Amino acid sequence: MQQNPKDWSDHALWWPARNQWLTRTKSTLDQVGLHADALLHFTPMHKTLRVQMPDLRYLDCQVDFSIKTFGAVVALCKDLGIRHPEELSLCKPLEPMHLKKNYADLAKKKIPIEQNGNGRDYINLSPDTNTFIPVAAHNLNGSNGSLDGPVNHGPFSCAPVPNSHFSTPKPALQSTPISSPTGTLRHGHGSGFSESSSSIGDGTDSLAYSPCAPSPEARSRLLKPKTLVERARMNIGWLDSSLSIMEQGIREFETLCLRFKYYTFFDLNPKYDQVRINQLYEQAKWQLLNEEIDCTEEEMLMFGALQLQVNKQNEVPQADSGIDTSSLDNAADDDVDAALRELQITLEGPSNGVNAGDITHIPELTDYLRFLKPKKFTLKGYKRYWFTYKDLHLHLYKSREDARSNSAPQVTINLRGCEVTPEVNLSQKKFNIKLEVPLEQSINSEMWIRCDNEEQYAKWMAACRLASKGRSLADSSYDSEVASIRSFLSMQKPAQVPAINVNPSEIDPNEYLAPRYVKKLKSKAMLRMLEAHANVKDLPLVEAKLSYIRAWQSLPEFGVTLFVIKFDGHKKEELLGVASNRIMKMDITTGDHLKTWRYNTMKAWNVNWEIRCMMVQFQNETVVFSCLSADCKVIHEFIGGYIFMSMRSKETNQTLNEELFHKLTGGWN
Repeated sequence: MQQNPKDWSDHALWWPARNQWLTRTKSTLDQVGLHADALLHFTPMHKTLRVQMPDLRYLDCQVDFSIKTFGAVVALCKDLGIRHPEELSLCKPLEPMHLKKNYADLAKKKIPIEQNGNGRDYINLSPDTNTFIPVAAHNLNGSNGSLDGPVNHGPFSCAPVPNSHFSTPKPALQSTPISSPTGTLRHGHGSGFSESSSSIGDGTDSLAYSPCAPSPEARSRLLKPKTLVERARMNIGWLDSSLSIMEQGIREFETLCLRFKYYTFFDLNPKYDQVRINQLYEQAKWQLLNEEIDCTEEEMLMFGALQLQVNKQNEVPQADSGIDTSSLDNAADDDVDAALRELQITLEGPSNGVNAGDITHIPELTDYLRFLKPKKFTLKGYKRYWFTYKDLHLHLYKSREDARSNSAPQVTINLRGCEVTPEVNLSQKKFNIKLEVPLEQSINSEMWIRCDNEEQYAKWMAACRLASKGRSLADSSYDSEVASIRSFLSMQKPAQVPAINVNPSEIDPNEYLAPRYVKKLKSKAMLRMLEAHANVKDLPLVEAKLSYIRAWQSLPEFGVTLFVIKFDGHKKEELLGVASNRIMKMDITTGDHLKTWRYNTMKAWNVNWEIRCMMVQFQNETVVFSCLSADCKVIHEFIGGYIFMSMRSKETNQTLNEELFHKLTGGWN
């Protein structure tokens, strides 16, 4: 024993009765409130956690159970070779019962703890482990989530936290992947990651390639929400990023799911992000197959075609991983050149050949389009107007001559802050744009624009999307937005003849299409998908995945996380959508956007932890609500997390600021 002393450096004291780690090593036991009859566990901080990846495979990983969950995810992602770990988090696997009841109606989970010879006692935990477990009823030391600094202390204060200091993350330990459900993990393919980027060796390379089908067990555990309320209830499982894994009722060898939580994917680079791109593609794929997000029939066939192309490319060697590496030899010079070009475009505006040398020229868009403003109890159709778009405003005239003669427009619409939703059906030649325009102290006003063809639609849809974010036609991203929309539409056009000779009966449509489209298309499903595949048959592996991700991002419902809430003073259940730049009151049945509040008008967000009620202060009003489908801490963390994501920039230092993340999401200092 003396020759081989045991290393106790990874051990710490765990206090089961208080559900906390004793990490303040400079404090006495008396100072932390410990009495002589207390039971402590001297246990390793790093424990084995079974992690389900977005592609539904399982990894057995060594994870630090003593540090905040955010830090544990950062260390885990470093092991797995995934950049920008702040976009991911851990959540508990859900059971069918979670979709049937709201958070408050679920039975509480009890964790047994051993007492000193006195039998067993229990700690009550909320079913999704998001509830704070009070460690001390005094010394709350709360602050708020204000963007403007501290405000007067009122009934909304921040959550109490133990007055303790969390230990820093240990060096990454080895994580051992178990075998793939359909065989061994795939090896031997080129990877954009260096050996130092991961400590699991060949396993990380394998995470860039997923099996075509998951294990039957993993597939059977997938939940398929049938309503918007059930989709909202799926967000009950997110762990609290500011508490340790152990404090949230998770024990060694239990399973957690690693998922992309925030739908803002920063600097997605095929050169470095093959694992990240693959796992993101897999999460998008399962969202669509489980009908967690809606799409049209043509879009579903396009997604199925891209998935088929990914599977086909997985079967052939990817010497260069499908990436053009001819320009990577002088990567530093290329990065500098790209930065200079981007700066030039930003200063001069896009060079589109029209008034390219005149930086004082304000671009505008004009054309004849059709317009409809629905009214109750009326069946009026679309009316033709001459549209002009300039400076974030749409002006509608009876004719082009009226616009040229400076007559007053019939309708003027301010597009800043509006919700823009596409409604496209290529087979029916339908190209509609739905606008939900915010009006002061009122719900959104719904308006529709109908375009005549794809080209017209691409230009006006791009203009409306940018205008909703406060960006004009002079923005350097306008041309790329138009090109992206054109590409999205072109992939949906079916070819006359399939590009590959495959017997449709040999392909299971359930592996490629959402259940409702399999049921609708029946025997024609695979033939239709093979026709759509002709548009993407030449895409290499990584580009096919990126096309899938970009198409997913183009869907109207992309990036909106739902919650069932009740507004203060109201008994009716409402639907709240949280996105990267706004929160929305939505119709609980149809999902229509009734009212939008943008983060750039938000002053502060706070929580009253006693009654689990959240208050968000905007420039013109204050919104108070309680969350029914999850703990209010989950919404608090989503809003603060998106504020944190918006602060990332290529120009700034890319060191992850964990302290700022916790300040924005945790609600305390």
